[in-house]
Amino acid sequence: MVFKKITLIGTSEESFDAAADEAIDRAENTLENVYWAEVKEFGVEIQSAPERNYQAEVEVAFELEE
Repeated sequence: MVFKKITLIGTSEESFDAAADEAIDRAENTLENVYWAEVKEFGVEIQSAPERNYQAEVEVAFELEE
């Protein structure tokens, strides 16, 4: 098996968990053979956003087709 990893950044006005879930959900809906995800980093935008904007950087691995 050969895997490829990509980095996604999910966002949410609710929480870090919701931001990570957003990225993982998008990966599962648009990629095939998603095997795992690792949350690498959290951040929150506060200065230019009217409300806090939680961000989660997620690394997603999926199996490449032969």
